[in-house]
Amino acid sequence: MTEQQLPVVVIGAGPVGLAAAAHLTGRGLTPLVLEAGRAAGAAVREWAHVRLFSTWSELVDAEAEKLLAPTGWTRPDAASYPTGGDWAERYLQPLADVLGDAVRYGTTVTGVSRAARDRVVDAGRETQPFTVHVTHADGREERLLAAAVIDASGTWTLPGPAGGDGLPAPGERAAADRTTYRVPDLADPAVRARYAGRRTAVVGSGASAFTALAALAELAAAEDGAGTHTTWVLRRGISGSTFGGGADDQLPARGALGLAARAAVDQGHADTVTGFRTAAVERDREGRVVLVAEDGRRLDPVDEVIVLTGLRPDLSFLSEIRLRLDERLQAPAELAPLIDPNQHSCGTVRPHGHRELAHPERDFHLVGAKSYGRAPTFLALTGYEQVRSVVAALAGDAEAADRSELVLPETGVCGGAGLFDTSATGQAADSGCCTPATPADPATAATPATAATPAAPEPQVVRTPQFLHLAERPAQDGGGCCG
Repeated sequence: MTEQQLPVVVIGAGPVGLAAAAHLTGRGLTPLVLEAGRAAGAAVREWAHVRLFSTWSELVDAEAEKLLAPTGWTRPDAASYPTGGDWAERYLQPLADVLGDAVRYGTTVTGVSRAARDRVVDAGRETQPFTVHVTHADGREERLLAAAVIDASGTWTLPGPAGGDGLPAPGERAAADRTTYRVPDLADPAVRARYAGRRTAVVGSGASAFTALAALAELAAAEDGAGTHTTWVLRRGISGSTFGGGADDQLPARGALGLAARAAVDQGHADTVTGFRTAAVERDREGRVVLVAEDGRRLDPVDEVIVLTGLRPDLSFLSEIRLRLDERLQAPAELAPLIDPNQHSCGTVRPHGHRELAHPERDFHLVGAKSYGRAPTFLALTGYEQVRSVVAALAGDAEAADRSELVLPETGVCGGAGLFDTSATGQAADSGCCTPATPADPATAATPATAATPAAPEPQVVRTPQFLHLAERPAQDGGGCCG
């Protein structure tokens, strides 16, 4: 089989991976999508209870819709906000079904390289096809050949730790029975019972933390939630940007969520602890968890810990691929300056494509949330534009590959960068990264529904950790500017 006849392997049957397959199909190239899970959007299904900030109009790839249209598929209401479960069942799975045998489930990629070439060898490297090593659900191993590889495997499998230095704090792993790194689904009776009437620490300052705070506050106010209380642990101080843009946010659902988190604090359902960088996790005599800071502070014991400090790319199976990554973000070196949360204020990210996503390894690309490395924000539309450009380049259409077809909605009202160690007193009042122009009334901010404009979704507006309308946020705390 010649390289021209080999498939383009796409790693991951999530939103961006399936969009890549749709574009490959439209270009007459052969996709082979390898998905470790048992269904399309396996990672998305793990946060099925979470409602996205994005509307359906921003979650469907145009080329994918072309494949779906002949099947009788109808795009959901463009102005409505789906949950992760809606996205998977009403769009991702139908798209995967149209692609048919091009999508293989229960197939975990364990390594990618060049045929007969490890990463050291130069001679003849670019003429060799890729080898993709996989393990199937039944334990069988297989070696596949590919003309090109598009890694859209996301970052869901590697959540950030509680440890303030980026590593799991001593004792953190031992407290795994009391710790989760996901937003809990409090509609699940078993999960609800775990948190009802108990004290919980929420570590992180991004929208996922907002979601957890709002949900736990709602539980505390419910008949079965008496005694429920939250300690919100932030590595930074409280400032005007802490709760986001509120009513001034260009994305009403996101602004409403920040107001709901603020209400949780103002109404006494949550206490805040600032400047707290976890150095150790201990247990008291009753088995409860005690967080200890770098400066020696010890929090009161809690029954549960929810760690929401961002996500990271899994690069372990790419050790034989020549990557050029930014040393901080672990994102492609040309893309990193466009998304670096240490330098950028909140706002839109400039459209980018195959050139910013290129690596020394020709015809290998990281796309989707994984392309952002540790920059903890990503927009589905951005991923769709990435794969449109990358696939055009693989097809030899340089003009289309270099053309930008992405139009992003406005994403926030920020003017400052929101530095990691900026205190509340250290920020100028008018720099106001995401500061509401008019303070929100906590009495009207109890839920996203009451706080949002008419365009906002129904109650329980929450976010997906990978696909949201927010451009930059310091990764050290899973949140920062605008969140």
